[in-house]
Amino acid sequence: MADTLQQLLRTRAEDEAVAVKYGEDTWTWRQHIADAGRQAAVLIALADPQRPLHVAALLGNTPRMLTALAAAGLGGYVLCGINTTRRGDALARDIAKVDTQILLTDADHRYLIDGLDLPGVTVIDTTSAQWAELLDTAPALAPHRECTPDDTFMMIFTSGTSGEPKAVEVPHSTVLFAGGALVQRYQLSEQDTCYLAMPLFHSNAVYAGWSVALGAGAAMAPATFSASSFLPDIRRYGATYMNYVGKPLAFILATAERPDDADNPLRVAFGNEAADRDIEAFGKRFGCTVWDGFGSTETAVIITRPEDTPAGSIGQGFPGVAIYNPDTGQECEIAQFDAAGVLINAEAATGELVNTAGSGLFRGYYNDPGATDERLRGGIYWSGDLAYRDAEGWIYLAGRTADWMRVDGENLTTAPIERILLRLPAINRVAVYPVPDEHVGDQVMAAIVLQDDAELTPEAFAEFLAAQADLSPKARPRHVWIADDLPSTATNKILKRELIALGAAPRGRCLWERSGQTYAPRSRE
Repeated sequence: MADTLQQLLRTRAEDEAVAVKYGEDTWTWRQHIADAGRQAAVLIALADPQRPLHVAALLGNTPRMLTALAAAGLGGYVLCGINTTRRGDALARDIAKVDTQILLTDADHRYLIDGLDLPGVTVIDTTSAQWAELLDTAPALAPHRECTPDDTFMMIFTSGTSGEPKAVEVPHSTVLFAGGALVQRYQLSEQDTCYLAMPLFHSNAVYAGWSVALGAGAAMAPATFSASSFLPDIRRYGATYMNYVGKPLAFILATAERPDDADNPLRVAFGNEAADRDIEAFGKRFGCTVWDGFGSTETAVIITRPEDTPAGSIGQGFPGVAIYNPDTGQECEIAQFDAAGVLINAEAATGELVNTAGSGLFRGYYNDPGATDERLRGGIYWSGDLAYRDAEGWIYLAGRTADWMRVDGENLTTAPIERILLRLPAINRVAVYPVPDEHVGDQVMAAIVLQDDAELTPEAFAEFLAAQADLSPKARPRHVWIADDLPSTATNKILKRELIALGAAPRGRCLWERSGQTYAPRSRE
């Protein structure tokens, strides 16, 4: 059994099963591994041996990115995934942060670095004739190192929803562990095809997509996510497995439903951060099983979601997973609910998800000891995620640590309110966040994106809220914005800090304001 990605990739070197499907083209694993070996050999020969061999990839979801991943594993050097939605100084900062020696890009992304100051970085356009010539004359591969399980395979930046992205050092063992567990759970093999439409520079695509295909010997179908292209792609490639993160299920469900939607080969969709309503609706509409779990790039807090997980819960934690008050350093109270299901001790029960056993699979943030120390305080890993836990050990997310709101003297969190609002069929996506109260503290604001062709009136919204017995009166939004879309990261996570910056009255938008129990338009386009 392979202990590293390097070893696992070598086992595919003579495999004639299909490894990559892209458009009308296919490559076998034998061809794919050979291409990766040539790339690794050329890059190792070009590199300065006196510097860390860190190769950054500014590439889209194409076979070139798959080759970059496999080449790093075979070559024993570190691949650094660069977010293709970053621009200007932020992009230059990311490239410099990971001590990039060589930057791989292509014709579609080369312009992003035009005019940037990248000292010490050798830029290679993998679509150029010069690169093709280097590959044609590649020497035999002599790996940069024979890897151990704890050697860093990749630097993956966090999503940046609550601050500047940080580069997580991801060892070979983490990627193997994640992929191997999913291969076993879903009984995947070389007969399967994995649809990889999440950005391959991010942890979800690497842990729950690329590593799954590699572990199973399955084919990979890289693609750029598009809700309208999703079903045609699944059918075209014969995809049986897909991974997702954030809101893709909601985007797909917003497309027009057709009677033959379930006529497709998709068997399993695995990811995280989907709403319970979307999990159920997606599975029914497309005839597959959806498994949604909790995950982060750091992989320090591991939570599994068995089949009997109650609605709204993300599952139960591995040993050491707990919920602590970050101010006192003590474990929070068990959540208590009244007969209507309202959490009656929210302030005492809600705290930060932690791993009391230490850092788990987390190896730290590269070049950022301050951020690493902030995560690892007192021998405990602090995730930055708010949650509460019931008497049976089921964990419920409450948002990020920045999602606390102080409303009329009471502390509230956003995620429970969002879960309730998503019960309304007209709503496709929602973000709840604080805006300043005119006197003191905060008021609740909700930015809502409706389903295609759906309508929602202030009267219908107020009637819906009044019928939700588990919604605290203080949690009812004071301000409602019916938006065309919500700002999000490349990994489909909503950027609440941008919403907060717009304040309670974004210009030229459909806004409602609550007075008592009723809503009325504040301004319209």
